[in-house]
Amino acid sequence: MKSAIADIGVISADSHITEPPDCYSRFIDPGFRDVAPRMVKDTRAGETGDVFVIKDYPEPLALGLVAAAGKNPKDLKIGGSFFSEMHRGGWDPKARLTDQDRDGVAAELIYPTIGMVLCGHPDSAYKNACFQAYNRWLQEFCGGAPGRLYGLGMTAVRSVPEAIEDFRRIKEMGFKGVMLPANPATDFDYDAPSFDPLWRTAVELGLPVSFHTFTERRNALADGSAQRGPKIGAWQSVIRTCQDIIGMFIFGRVFERFPDLKLVCVEADAGWAPHYMYRMDHVYKRHRAWLKCEEMARLPSEYFRENVYVTFQDDWVAFKMTGMCNPRRLMWANDFPHSDSTWPWSQELLAEHTQSLSEEEKIWVLRDNVKELYGLH
Repeated sequence: MKSAIADIGVISADSHITEPPDCYSRFIDPGFRDVAPRMVKDTRAGETGDVFVIKDYPEPLALGLVAAAGKNPKDLKIGGSFFSEMHRGGWDPKARLTDQDRDGVAAELIYPTIGMVLCGHPDSAYKNACFQAYNRWLQEFCGGAPGRLYGLGMTAVRSVPEAIEDFRRIKEMGFKGVMLPANPATDFDYDAPSFDPLWRTAVELGLPVSFHTFTERRNALADGSAQRGPKIGAWQSVIRTCQDIIGMFIFGRVFERFPDLKLVCVEADAGWAPHYMYRMDHVYKRHRAWLKCEEMARLPSEYFRENVYVTFQDDWVAFKMTGMCNPRRLMWANDFPHSDSTWPWSQELLAEHTQSLSEEEKIWVLRDNVKELYGLH
């Protein structure tokens, strides 16, 4: 079974880089160089290790979990990690290939790490400068292993015209899609008709739009005061952020206006999707009159099945639910090198989790869905 999975040529739909110390400072607009995100030694009492310092954030970002793939769960911790001890494949494309060969992964779609947190930064000008710098660094990183590493460009979405220019630039840079913050830096949300020119551009350029967990505004400066119950419970809420965005695009009629637009829900699992589709249909059929939702051309679940892709890694339920959703919209990922990664055990996990799938479904979920969505060859 292990060799059969390996022979497929598995593609990870969601992998990450570990931004090196000069990722932002080397490529950022000179006007922001003095305040660019930077790595420093943690000097707080009782702490040792490297941290990223970001302008206007009260606490530095510890790096303990961003490159913890393969570690024993008992050894996971937020702080106390040094950059020199992390997987070199997080920033070195040649070392990256060795890491992924070990995991049986033939290619990857690349997302940021520090850039995810920057999505919630309150200063849109600063965020824009950081994202432009990240895109330049990522282009260099992916260029080190063409055909194996495929990048997703980032945009701050400060205005629709500027985002359109970002989309065009991202396409010219060779990226396969665009990662957007969960919250735009505009006075209106993504379902507003004012955003229609951007979605039209995404369709024309063939760029899927991605929304990753942990990119919502409330995570940026959270002090934990809004958390109910034990801290571990907060991990369940990351799924809800992507669900809310999907619901907004469906009930906001974005997909009705742009049936060819593709949205990728990243790292929020997929086992919940069948019930979520059912629930949307139920609310639409039963409650749309008093909720002032005009009749749509199709049921909410139909838009979900066609326009929404979901990525997941260790989600046994997702593999059991393929018959209750669209198996052509499910995409597996190994999330390397983050703490939730299945690396280096992906082959063993997939051999177990895909036993109920047909050979055709295995190929779809582990390879072809990603290839088709991003136009990989």
